Amino acid sequence: MIPCLFNIGTGEVIIIVVVILLLFGAKRIPELARSIGKGINSFKQGMNEVSTEITNNAPTDSKADSKNSSTTPKEESEK
Repeated sequence: MIPCLFNIGTGEVIIIVVVILLLFGAKRIPELARSIGKGINSFKQGMNEVSTEITNNAPTDSKADSKNSSTTPKEESEK
């Protein structure tokens, strides 16, 4: 039994599959699936590249952090 996805029954799923077969043909469906898979894979690779580029180019201001951690603004005004 097919699990309920968007509240669609088994009969409706069969009708949708038959309509898709009639519209695209049996030869064209594997080509469509391959192209969709390649597109999703390309999108994931692009997202990974962007995220690694962002993390690698994130500004690291370790000198400023070490200066700020040793004295607080309150301590500076007292000096």
